[in-house]
Amino acid sequence: MLRDLIQDGFGEKEDFNCAEKILYGANISYNLNLSPEALKLSTGFGGGMAIESVCGALTAGIMVLSHRYVEGAGHQNNKIKEINQRFFREFIAEMDSIKCTHLKLTHRKEDIGCFDIVLKAAEILDKLMVK
Repeated sequence: MLRDLIQDGFGEKEDFNCAEKILYGANISYNLNLSPEALKLSTGFGGGMAIESVCGALTAGIMVLSHRYVEGAGHQNNKIKEINQRFFREFIAEMDSIKCTHLKLTHRKEDIGCFDIVLKAAEILDKLMVK
């Protein structure tokens, strides 16, 4: 699924940022049928919203989960709140933080950049999308 797509280098040729890799890849992996215009919404979330705040792979993951699990307004159903919390908890358990600054210091590698971070987000997202 998405993890395999990312593992195979999805988004590298296009020079996608972390958020774009997750949303564009999820669109393919989960058949979300998002339009090109909708996919562009992820662009500004890369690099922790360009200020090294919450990881762009996570914010794009929230977009994916929202698309899959929300009908109508989000506050009308606790499902998205619960699944977002699980996404963040599992990511923190594996990576120690959701903050881009911390993740870059502890998991980013010179030769592959944030590949391991995006791969972990994709792996957790795969599990949540199956349930």
